[in-house]
Amino acid sequence: MVHFKSSALINPLLICLVALSGCHQENQPTKTSLTAQTYLDEVVNLMNVNSINRKTIDWTVFRAKVNAQAQGAQTIADTYPAIQVGLTLLGDNHSMYYTSSGTVIYGNKTVACTDANPVTGSIDKRIGYVKVPSFNGGGSDATKFAQSIQDAIKTADSDSLKGWIVDLRGNTGGNMWPMVAGVGPLLGDDVCGYFIDPDGNASAWSYQRGSAYLNQAELTKVELAYSIRKPTAKVAVLTDQATASSGEAIAIAFKGRPNTRSFGKATCGLSTANVTNRLSDGGLLNLAQLNMANRTKQAYGSSIQVDEVTTAETVISKAMTWLLQ
Repeated sequence: MVHFKSSALINPLLICLVALSGCHQENQPTKTSLTAQTYLDEVVNLMNVNSINRKTIDWTVFRAKVNAQAQGAQTIADTYPAIQVGLTLLGDNHSMYYTSSGTVIYGNKTVACTDANPVTGSIDKRIGYVKVPSFNGGGSDATKFAQSIQDAIKTADSDSLKGWIVDLRGNTGGNMWPMVAGVGPLLGDDVCGYFIDPDGNASAWSYQRGSAYLNQAELTKVELAYSIRKPTAKVAVLTDQATASSGEAIAIAFKGRPNTRSFGKATCGLSTANVTNRLSDGGLLNLAQLNMANRTKQAYGSSIQVDEVTTAETVISKAMTWLLQ
């Protein structure tokens, strides 16, 4: 931080020079240029049409606040602070903007997707343990990620297992489809969740024989699909405050599965789906446009609560106690 000394030490000659200039600041335009305003209108219009909160926002007030922040902007880069104001006013904590050069701008958030490092310790040999971490890749990397989770399930599976732990703690999100395909053997072949827009239109996500689907579109498929020996076995799902976005999608996917219970802490609260909108300059507006919902179409959009709140130190033991009952 820069600290200024007492005004008594300011050079009086400098004051005289400023006074002689008339303090007009001709180099500080007060009118927003057509280029800047047109671009800002493009961004706000996309927000207006697509935001998950579009029906609850006063868009007249919204535009006024965004335009006030942009006053005097001459270039597209000058509009970035105003775009950040817009992202904050959306109130979804999840939308983001990528400049044409790749810099990411977020709004001011009211949630923090952080938590202490998970404590695991030893797992009873009668319980299968599966860790599902964050993942941001696609293509062949997505296939390998999903296959690695299915392979871990296959390795842990046996006729003597009493149940499973699916550990989502610290999973801050990314690409949900390899995660769905990975844990699919525990989810079962069926619809496991939905995206729902503000008008109530629903799109189903499901796991079917090694593949994750959005409606009828296959998005990730493992090469060697596995089926667990006891399809109705108990599953304990672990979450914490660092479980966010796609991590929350997996927590939701297990909601409504028979013989399933969640332990730990409520998730971060980013259970919305972002859709990428391309802008005229090559920038990207990643907008939260859909709420995640469970198998019964119960929409979330905020934190996913757990069935049993536990500390980080006791979550594994509490889960194992339930699984072994």
